[in-house]
Amino acid sequence: MTKVGFVSLGCPKNLVDSEVMMGILARDGCELTPRAEEAEVLVVNTCSFIEAAQKESVDAILEMAEHKKFGAAKKLIVAGCLVERYREQILEQVPEVDAVVGTGEVERILEAVHGDLRMLPAEPPTFLYHDFTPRMVTTPKHTAYIKIAEGCDHPCTFCIIPELRGRFRSRRFESVVREAENLAAAGAREITLIGQDTTSYGEDLGLRDGLAQLLAKLAQVRDLLWVRFLYAYPNRVTQELLDTIAAHPRLANYIDMPLQHASRKVLARMKRGANGDAFLDLLERMRKTIPGVSLRTSFVVGFPGETEA
Repeated sequence: MTKVGFVSLGCPKNLVDSEVMMGILARDGCELTPRAEEAEVLVVNTCSFIEAAQKESVDAILEMAEHKKFGAAKKLIVAGCLVERYREQILEQVPEVDAVVGTGEVERILEAVHGDLRMLPAEPPTFLYHDFTPRMVTTPKHTAYIKIAEGCDHPCTFCIIPELRGRFRSRRFESVVREAENLAAAGAREITLIGQDTTSYGEDLGLRDGLAQLLAKLAQVRDLLWVRFLYAYPNRVTQELLDTIAAHPRLANYIDMPLQHASRKVLARMKRGANGDAFLDLLERMRKTIPGVSLRTSFVVGFPGETEA
């Protein structure tokens, strides 16, 4: 029985990818260990969104590489977003790495662990897990993430996610609901829906207000106490979505919505559109529709071309 250790870095979407890879390996009979010094195979699932994340990923790879010299490890696999950017360079510059697995190759982890897979040709990621995909949930028993979509079609000039994760693609409505029901039956009471832009959920499937429909359905799952979602794109937040959150006690009065900026000109350079006045109008509608709503957001400071004015 092969012992495999994981290091999972970055966002919740990356964590779900790690959980899927662990589930696939466990189903095959591998033993998962939290102790790197005991692992025969080490997998580092990397992040590459910002420079600090890249450095953290490289440091983790080099740290795990030491276990090939002084520990039980016989194989080191690098997975995730860093692979999508630097797959050839990783193998060339870190000879201890035996294989690389990109974000679209998650289901090939068995070939990397047991077979002779070293590197697949770079192709646009298309992988999307479903409710029958093995998954080893690593969060506390009462809470879990569900990835409802993958990739992104927004052309934001500061963001590399479409290159790392591919085109936007939604999971089937029924698949998400079944996974939520299964997680609730296993003890989860809080579910967080994740995706690069959850507010676009279902558009590629022909659903109108797909996220609102999905939330309304999940609010009926009896054992769930709290459902929230990350992340909202401001231009996709509809009144139907706000009304749905307000109508169901199990839906958290919480919206995670990166605004990035308030200047019309800067937002245009970011290729995000809208403006500060539109955001203020949206916030007013949110507060009016959902009394006591909490908002988490983020802003880019010092975007190229931005001035103090």
